[in-house]
Amino acid sequence: LMRALRGCRGRGAVVGTVTLCLAAGWALHTPGGVSLVVPQHNINATVAQNILLSVEYSCRGVATVEWKHVSSWGTTKIVEWKSGNYINISTMYKDRVTTFENGSIELLNVGMRDAGYYFVTVTEEYGTNTYGTIIVNVYEIIYEDLHFVAVLFAFLAAVAAILICFMWLCNKSLHLFQKKTTHKLTASTTEEIELETIEC
Repeated sequence: LMRALRGCRGRGAVVGTVTLCLAAGWALHTPGGVSLVVPQHNINATVAQNILLSVEYSCRGVATVEWKHVSSWGTTKIVEWKSGNYINISTMYKDRVTTFENGSIELLNVGMRDAGYYFVTVTEEYGTNTYGTIIVNVYEIIYEDLHFVAVLFAFLAAVAAILICFMWLCNKSLHLFQKKTTHKLTASTTEEIELETIEC
């Protein structure tokens, strides 16, 4: 009886091990599962700069990648594409977005409205999906303000120079006019004196 029990236990252990190995092999060969790595969760940029929203995904099947932008102005879908099939970029971002096979996107010529949260969703063809978030801060360039002040100052200086020249020309014209008037008065006074002398 003991021998029979030991034999059953031995057979059961072998059957259990074989079943476990088959289950592991089935799990490895079954499609499904997607992973996503976001190397940089926070990006600081300045106005008019190009930024790379970098991610790296991996999956067994074909994946669909979707990017959305969420800010105080609302939620906007940027782009969606399926690896090797199609790319659907929203009208608002048509000339400003470049997509990459690893799931990353490059955003060109950013403005203040581009600040906010960027959500990426990678969905594998069998329904498994994963998410990632990148926060983008956009700052105005200080030297742009200084450039504006410099241009304004140059414009005001040019206007002042033109006004000074105009005033100088007016003054010169007035001086010439007064000189001519004085000369005419002097000539007419001399003529009157001469006439008086003749009459005498």
